Amino acid sequence: MAKTKTDMREAVMAAARATVQSHGYNALSFRELAKEVGIKSASVHYHFPTKGDLGAALARRYTEEGAAFLAELLATSVDAAWCMDRYAEIFRSALANDNRMCLCGIMSAELDDLPAEVRTEVDKFAEMNVDWLARVLSWAKPSQSEQDLREHAMAIFAAIEGAQLVARGCRDIAIYDRTIRAYRKAGLIP
Repeated sequence: MAKTKTDMREAVMAAARATVQSHGYNALSFRELAKEVGIKSASVHYHFPTKGDLGAALARRYTEEGAAFLAELLATSVDAAWCMDRYAEIFRSALANDNRMCLCGIMSAELDDLPAEVRTEVDKFAEMNVDWLARVLSWAKPSQSEQDLREHAMAIFAAIEGAQLVARGCRDIAIYDRTIRAYRKAGLIP
């Protein structure tokens, strides 16, 4: 059965996502993606005229998928600790998948090399996470101001991304687990 244009686009997106999560945005190569997917490089350009278009599409989809998952968590429970456990598990699961990173987290590390359209999408990912975390924190700390909630949410987001980065660099997921437990014990995470 012949693959459709949509199938090919999805195959390119999947291969590109794995590449970025493992090696970063700068490792993206249309030639290597084409080889991996089994198409010509020109076919990758058909779907994504530039590397920036591909990077923006990856970050946009990653944000959309993340937002949908986080909305599902909110629909399931209003228990802040339960939601935070599930949230931390998202980042852990990337490490458990061949020691990969959060796609937008690894792209953030390459911010100076990203085209503007990719930076915009990476910024949206961070904003979506902080919004969600602030909402969950408001359940645990209803008397905190919106500004305090957002600052606390940013601290959690940065801390979890950082824990993932350090664990990945050490190739030891147990470091991530211990760090998340320490954050909770210190009161950073409810």
